[in-house]
Parts: sequence; C-alpha cells; structure tokens
Amino acid sequence: MTATDERPPADLEAQFDATIAADRRIEPRDWMPEAYRKTLIRQIAQHAHSEIIGMQPEGNWLLRAPSLRRKAILLAKVQDEAGHGMYLYAAAETLGVDREELTEKLIDAKQKYSSIFNYPTLSWADIGVIGWLVDGAAIANQVPLCRCSYGPYARAMIRICKEESFHQRQGYESLLALVNGTDAQREMVQESVDRWWWPSLMMFGPADGDSPNTRQSMAWGIKRHTNDELRQRFVDMSVPQARTLGVTLPDPALRWNDERQAHDFGEPDWSEFQAVISGAGPANQQRLAHRRRAHENGAWVREAARAYADKREARA
Repeated sequence: MTATDERPPADLEAQFDATIAADRRIEPRDWMPEAYRKTLIRQIAQHAHSEIIGMQPEGNWLLRAPSLRRKAILLAKVQDEAGHGMYLYAAAETLGVDREELTEKLIDAKQKYSSIFNYPTLSWADIGVIGWLVDGAAIANQVPLCRCSYGPYARAMIRICKEESFHQRQGYESLLALVNGTDAQREMVQESVDRWWWPSLMMFGPADGDSPNTRQSMAWGIKRHTNDELRQRFVDMSVPQARTLGVTLPDPALRWNDERQAHDFGEPDWSEFQAVISGAGPANQQRLAHRRRAHENGAWVREAARAYADKREARA
C-alpha cells in the first residue's frame, strides 16, 4: 500500500492502526495520518539538530585537549555526532521534508534541540562528564527508539546507539583517569558533575503530567517509555557508576527505596528547563549564532555541489 493508494481514507487508517497494533513498521511509502508524520518530523528534526549543535560544546576543547590521544578520541567523537545528524536528516527527508528547510528552521530558532547543549563546557572534566552523563542519558532515551514504529528512524538509531555507547565508555574512562590523578583533578570532576547532573536529568523532557506529546507518541509506537520512566532508569544506572568514580551526585534526596527497588531522587528545576528551551540558557544565543555563521560560510560549497550535479544531469 502506497501513499497514492486510492482506497477510502477509513480503509487506509484501519490498515495503519492494524500495523501499529501488530508492532510492525510503517515505511515511507505507506499511508500514515498527517499528525503521525508531523510528530515524526518534529522529533527526528529535533534529534538531528541536537547532534549537530552538540558538536559545539565538545569542539570547544579540541585544541585544548591534554594529549594527542585525547585529542584524537574527541575529534572522532565530534565526527560521529556529525554523522548522526546526517543519518537523522536523511530519515526526516523520507517524510517529505527538505534538509535545507530543517536547517533554516533551526538557525531561525523555529525548531528546538536538546536543552543540554545550551550549557558551556568550562573545564576538561566536562568532556568526560558529557560522555558519561549526557551520552548515558541519550542511550537510555534512544535505545527504545530502535523499536520505533517508523522504519527509517528505527534503523538509523541502531548504528547511532552503538556509537553512543562507545562514546559513554570513552567519557567514563576519561573520568577514571582524572579521579585517579591529583586532588585538583578529582575536585575538577566533582565540580563538573555538580553542574551537569540536573541538566542531564532534564534531557528526558518534562514530567509525564506536563508532557503534551508522550501519550499519543506511545500510542503510535514512536516512544516506548514515558519521560519519567526513562529518567528513573538513568538515575538507577548512574548511581553505582558514580560510586565507582568516587563522586557525589548533587541531590540530597537521592536514596535507595527498597520497596520500589529503585532510587528516589529530587525534582529538577523545571523553571530553568523552560527558560533554557525558550532561548534563555547560558549558551543559547552562542550556539545558534555559531551554527548560523557556519551555514552562511558554507553557502559556496552547497552552490558548487548543486552546479556540479546540474552539469552531470545535463550531460546524462
């Protein structure tokens, strides 16, 4: 069944519902409700933008990495993030949108990206903490997307999640080296964890009661778990890792609940979250200005590529 199928809409919708109910994949040529398509475009575009903007905080340390080995590792990671963005833009294009259009919406602040990338990287320890906590939160959030009901998105996520898992291990290994170093290095790690812990918890989005899209996205099989469920998984995963590192997570309410067999933890500052996603974070303007400048500086490359493609098409 394709998007040009002439059967009545009720039949097409019934087929779509049956596919979702059977936990099968929707493919680009299948009929889909417009609301489903728009939801996917919003989510995939936001995800792609996050990968591209996410190159900036770590790229800030490429020229200041403490050794050639650390520089090579960080450069490889930033390159991976660029690739993730390209995979995801390609997945979004299967829904009938143009990559150029999505980029314009990003630099015009008409589409969002993850709030976490609006925080500055102030020390070398931040690079390790981003790998441990930020990529750890990304893994908790993204692994279920490998079972997303939309085929191109789910398939893109398989490779992305494998690479994100490697990034997290890289970050954790970097932190292990620091906490086994000098007192100053251990203090640098703790200070970084204190700054990044709460923004990492906010990466999962607002609490379930304040999340307008979760229920419908779960009904469609786009999401598999609620924001709060994923946040709980991340906390439970992070606590023993923090213990191994010898760092303290900055939450006085954090404790094991034997009855729930899970950790209780405090509430993030949702007013800060709303401010950041509304453009008032510590680095919002810097991030968008840098992306806008890079897009403008690359205009000649895009024009040359189009001219070359037109010339080849004319010869063919």
